[in-house]
Amino acid sequence: MPVACPPGAWSREVATAYVVAALETKGSASRDDFDVESIVDVSRVVADSWDFTTIDDEIFWRIASRFLRD
Repeated sequence: MPVACPPGAWSREVATAYVVAALETKGSASRDDFDVESIVDVSRVVADSWDFTTIDDEIFWRIASRFLRD
């Protein structure tokens, strides 16, 4: 995923930027297509930290797909 962060510098703000970058990186979707805050909330629980790089890509995309807006 596209956002790099020094160890220990992860925060909700950085994690949100990480999610937005991941969603928009392929160019087929934008942050407005998803409930980003909900993705961040669930990812925080799964990762047990703000560092979402520990989440497997398949799991991340499964989480994101749950919060695709109509």
